Amino acid sequence: MASGILVIVEQNDGKITRIGWEALAAAQEIGAGLGHEVCALLLGKGASAAAKEAAAAALKQIWFAENAELSHYTPDGFSAAAKQMIEKSKPQYVLAGHSYQARDYFPKLAASCGRGLIADSVGYRIENGAITFVRQAFQGKINADFSFNGEPPYFASLQSGAVSSDKLKKGGNAAVSDAGLDLSGVSIRTTVLEIFEGVKGKVDLTKADIIVSVGRGIKEKANMPLVEELAGAIGGELAASRPVCDDGWLPLDRQIGSSGQTVAPKLYLAVGISGAIQHLVGMKGARTIVAINKDERAPIFDIADYGIVGDLFEIVPELTKAIKEAKGA
Repeated sequence: MASGILVIVEQNDGKITRIGWEALAAAQEIGAGLGHEVCALLLGKGASAAAKEAAAAALKQIWFAENAELSHYTPDGFSAAAKQMIEKSKPQYVLAGHSYQARDYFPKLAASCGRGLIADSVGYRIENGAITFVRQAFQGKINADFSFNGEPPYFASLQSGAVSSDKLKKGGNAAVSDAGLDLSGVSIRTTVLEIFEGVKGKVDLTKADIIVSVGRGIKEKANMPLVEELAGAIGGELAASRPVCDDGWLPLDRQIGSSGQTVAPKLYLAVGISGAIQHLVGMKGARTIVAINKDERAPIFDIADYGIVGDLFEIVPELTKAIKEAKGA
């Protein structure tokens, strides 16, 4: 009989990623609400070290797999490994953070188990012993409820920021062990020929606690130092809406939105961003949103916690000055 929650925790070279911690926190919360214990599975190079890191969380069991077939990420290898663990542990629910990697292999995993997948959920609620996941539709214009029927296991992935990693319950004494998987017969159709070193320079905005994001209200590239100085003063990463990146004022890896990165920082400062729906879907999970815009009817104010209506060219320098003075800089 299926029971419990299995979380496939994303890790990178022995370190659990931010979305991996968020998935663990979500699983703990769901487990508490539904009366299920939570186990974790970590895959790939460095998984054993990451598993020891996961042991700080209150979990029942932690497994890792570092088979040769998992030395490089492939959807065939990861889905086959996870399927074997599912068959061994027989969980009721299988959860993961909706990272780029999970988008690749998680649908394949669910299909290989003959099940559907509720992907990219932005939240959930538990009522009468059942869970309902919430997904955004029509580029975030509406929220839609999804629930499971049929036999378990049930698969779901959670968008970055759906649950804060701050909610993670620690103090566990979970056993950490090798999953003991046999992947020798798995057909891996992808061969990793080269890992491009240039990728290391890409900015991962999902890890930032503070983001200063700029829109077309900045008017021209020559004005970018204004927000760069603000980001430096506040200790945040600089990001932008799509038009700014399309114009080449910032690199594409700093774009926030439906065609860029999805972030959930502790503080999101939107400067000169009107709030097109394509941008909002990428940042509405931020804990606190502060918007600066001269148009009081700009959609960004609909989701902002704090709004400043005014000319950014007057406000930003004063804000930067105040932050520096407060820090004694």
